[in-house]
Amino acid sequence: MKTIALALAIAASAVTGTATAAPLCDGSKLGFAGLLAKCNRGEPIKLTLASGKPLYEGEQPVKLQSGAYYELQITADGSAELALAGADFLRAIWMNEIVINGIEIRPMAIDSLEFDKAGEATLSFIAIKPGTFEISIPRTRGEGQRVTLSIQ
Repeated sequence: MKTIALALAIAASAVTGTATAAPLCDGSKLGFAGLLAKCNRGEPIKLTLASGKPLYEGEQPVKLQSGAYYELQITADGSAELALAGADFLRAIWMNEIVINGIEIRPMAIDSLEFDKAGEATLSFIAIKPGTFEISIPRTRGEGQRVTLSIQ
């Protein structure tokens, strides 16, 4: 698993021509779980889909470390049929799984998620490609309807 972390860092460096960050914990402590190890997990990113409320209430851009594991926790209150789109971001990560109502989905790729009614979804992933990306509610212009994520 140490080899995978090193390969990801080298590949990202070759693509961008810049230095990349290492996983959150020492490679020797990754153990059997590899990059999915608990010591390699960043803070969850909590998004809320609701009419008239901001999508994300934290500081932006959300800083992610290349090679680290994160969860994007999305809660929809059902006040409107809303989606999240961010194909560029979703192509810059490796998706472990999406969990919707306890059902685990392991997709190759997605462009967006849409909530027709209240519910929760959790997307777990490893940040890979350095850059700055946006996730937003399609066809909206308000600053509160988007979140900027920076993979370093």
